[in-house]
Order: sequence, then C-alpha cells, then structure tokens
Amino acid sequence: MKSISTTFNDKIAIITFNNDSRRNALSDEMLQELEHCFENYSTKDVRVVILRSNSNAKVWSAGLDINQLPEPGKDPLPYSHPLEKLMRRIEEFKSPVIAMVTGSVWGGGFDLALTCDMIIGSPKCSFAITPAKIGVPYNTTGLMHFLNAVEMNIAKEMFFTARPINAERAYNIGLINHLVDTDEIEYFTYNLAKKISENSPLAISVIKEQLNLLGKAKPVTPDVFEKINELRAKAFNSFDFSEGKNAFLEKRKPEFRGN
Repeated sequence: MKSISTTFNDKIAIITFNNDSRRNALSDEMLQELEHCFENYSTKDVRVVILRSNSNAKVWSAGLDINQLPEPGKDPLPYSHPLEKLMRRIEEFKSPVIAMVTGSVWGGGFDLALTCDMIIGSPKCSFAITPAKIGVPYNTTGLMHFLNAVEMNIAKEMFFTARPINAERAYNIGLINHLVDTDEIEYFTYNLAKKISENSPLAISVIKEQLNLLGKAKPVTPDVFEKINELRAKAFNSFDFSEGKNAFLEKRKPEFRGN
C-alpha cells in the first residue's frame, strides 16, 4: 500500500498521508512519493495543493522515520536528503500549498508543515520540534523556516524544551492561519482553496516566489555559515546523538552526557 493517496478536482489537488500505522512517519519512500506528486502536478493546471492526513488520524506526521537516521558521524539531514528535496519542491511549486492539520505534528513533519504556504488547524492539532530529544542537530534551512514563522524567543523555547504547543497557542503566535472546528475544517480548507483557484495563477505564482525570496533575504555571512556547519558536525558526531536514537528505538529515557 502506498504511503499517500491523491485526488484532483476543480484544479485543486489533495494529497493525503495514508500510513497511520506508522503515524505517517516521513520515510525516504514516503518523501519520494510526495516529491513525485509535486513533480507531476507541476505540468498540470493545479491551482492549489492541500496536504493532509486521514480524518481520523491522531498524528498528522511523527516526523522523520528514526529507523532511517544514519549512524553518528554522518549528517542526518544533508542538502540531498529526501525531506530537504521535498521542501524545496514545495517552495518552488508554482501554486500555493496548504497544510490542513487535524492531529499532532512532530519534528521534521513540523518543518514540512511550515514549508507550506499556509496552515489550517483544528483544535486537536499540536506542534513540536524535537531534535533535542534525540540529540539531532538542525540545519540552517530548517532553523530559518522557524525564524520566518515565529520570534526568536519562541523558536528557542520550542527547540530547547521539545514540548508540543497546542492549537490555541499555535494560532496566537501566528504559526497557523486559521483555527477551525474539526467538523468544519475540510469544508473551510477546500473553500479557501477554491477562492485562491479563482484568482490569477500567474500573479499568485509570481507573488509566492517574491515572498519566498524576501523571506530568505536575511544575510548569513560565510563565517557564520561555516560556524553553523561546524556546530552541527559537533552534534552528529556525539555520544548524545547515538544515545538519543538508541533510547528512542529501545523505548526508554535517554541518558545524555553532553558530549
């Protein structure tokens, strides 16, 4: 069975995560399926894409499949990683992508949702960014996604605590565009997509690219970039990285040493 299912109607494409037994963990295979969808849609008259989970799914996405994390010493999220490739594909996609979130979102799934142009959430949704729980360093691209979405102090709290924030707080700090009752969210999201689809696709495509370019316009000097990479290497070569992964797989509390 495929990890996703798709429908296309009224120039609106809906991609549904369909791997509830694995909590929609973002395996390499699932990420490649998603990227293939966007590649196909790029040649069609798709005005909006809605990214969602099944209606009864408690988890929108559990994030990267931890079973596929590399051993210590290898970058867990390089430029060529399938998640990175998918997020670039979404950013470069000509039409708006809406994340419709009705469950919890964790780690890389949160990064994926933030890459979408809008997030519509239900009262049951929650968001957590969890690299500190398993000793995983985060890359510059991912950090910039968060700094473009929330203030620095909020980003620090979320990264440092790894605790989920509920739907109401996510709405109040601007992470989600609309907070809609669970029984109305499908209609609301589709109606929003329909309104977008009736506007000029060329104008929207141009404005989307302009806004994305401006969002990335914050300067990062070469020495800062090199320092960030050095810090990441320190983390993914550490005991803590190995311990975090092993503890998760063994379903126990990690015993981090800070080295």
